[in-house]
Amino acid sequence: MTQEQRPAPLPAAARTVFFVSDGTGITAETFGHSVLSQFDLRFRQIRLPFIDTLDKAYEAVRKINEAAAADGQRPIIFSTLVKTELSEMIRRANGMHMDLIQTFVAPLEQELGVKSTHTIGRSHNIVDSEEYKNRIEAINFSLAHDDGQSHKNLASADVILVGVSRSGKTPTSLYLAMQYGIKAANYPLIPDDFERGKLPSSLYAFKPKIFGLSITPERLSEIRHERRAGSKYASIENCRYEVNEAEMMMKREGIRWLSSTTKSIEEISTTILQEIKPNRREY
Repeated sequence: MTQEQRPAPLPAAARTVFFVSDGTGITAETFGHSVLSQFDLRFRQIRLPFIDTLDKAYEAVRKINEAAAADGQRPIIFSTLVKTELSEMIRRANGMHMDLIQTFVAPLEQELGVKSTHTIGRSHNIVDSEEYKNRIEAINFSLAHDDGQSHKNLASADVILVGVSRSGKTPTSLYLAMQYGIKAANYPLIPDDFERGKLPSSLYAFKPKIFGLSITPERLSEIRHERRAGSKYASIENCRYEVNEAEMMMKREGIRWLSSTTKSIEEISTTILQEIKPNRREY
């Protein structure tokens, strides 16, 4: 059998991972993803949220044990359970247990000299908080100012994103609003702007707030073909023209910018926060 005829090796079986929480499970999942990304392996991920009673904890143990029996190997468990009795129940499961609360809370109690509140779901119990209200307001602002829909209240914007269509402005704006309460407007740079050689006139009064996003023409063409296949809008020639003109304009206007081609929304947003430095908290 030649090398070309040999069957491809079978992929390794996916390891099952459980994210167990007395709340939404987002914290456990976010932390778990960061850790698991360090390993070039496949994982079958299951979130078990709102485990806030012993009955629910017992049911979670049953599911974890079933996965262990089916897989023939212990699942990995990321837990953010606050109550000791619930955490102890989950520890009875046949899994590799990583308790994020106990890992960090106990040392902090010793360092701070106070006991934690051990309140279930405290990190997400913020519906009436000022921070939560700010985030909702920022989301509404970003939706109202998406894709240049509105010029109203731009003085209230924390940042104004500019760039060619489909360069990542909208998802970045919404991520900034949802995660950090940042009011982000975004404006597409279009051929009319390139012909004038200027930004949209409504933006000049807020130039210090402007941040630009760019992208490689090849990637832009791929994205646009998914939306409007075979169109001039998606052609590589047009994409090269728009990207080149947008980058020259941003350089000419002294606008800070970065390429979104190989960066995640999280990376893009972190860079923007470091650049604009909103006066609410450190990032």
